[in-house]
Amino acid sequence: MIRISSIGLSFVSFVGNPRRAAAGSFPLVPIERADFFCDASYSNVAEALLNNFAEVGINSRLRPLERAAFFKAYAEKSLKNIIFGGSGAFGNAATRMEAFYVKGGTYAYGSYPDVDELFEQQAVELDHKKRAAILDKMQRLVYDRSIYAPIWLLGFLNGIGPRVGESGFELIPGFAYTAPYEDITLKGA
Repeated sequence: MIRISSIGLSFVSFVGNPRRAAAGSFPLVPIERADFFCDASYSNVAEALLNNFAEVGINSRLRPLERAAFFKAYAEKSLKNIIFGGSGAFGNAATRMEAFYVKGGTYAYGSYPDVDELFEQQAVELDHKKRAAILDKMQRLVYDRSIYAPIWLLGFLNGIGPRVGESGFELIPGFAYTAPYEDITLKGA
């Protein structure tokens, strides 16, 4: 996912919200050179993204950082313009939201009061369906406001041998690995 400040906001509005793009509100106006920060291990992906940005008029300069330095600067909010980061954090939707776009979150560069209020509501809600509805509303607000632009989905090559009964792939929708481990079976076992 990419965190983009005002310099790339028109691009995020285009990518993050197809309705606005379809309405023709995306200006193809060159944007001055912006720093594009990433964890150095993802420089290859970042270079492809820079090329895509250049195609729509966003001229960026790649600034890869060693992993510890990247996450330290990201948490200290010292990175500006475009940040290419991702989360492998444990937990559920609420724990990820708290880190990235709720006031005081480790990687939150700002927040919206209504999103913060919804987060507090879901934290004390005991009814599972009501809590899920609140979290869904929060996710829609983040999407509509283009706070983050989802630009990369990991694609894994996974194989299943002839002896495997239940592999575990897609038992958890969207999860790239086999899980839960307890459900994996072998044929004839």
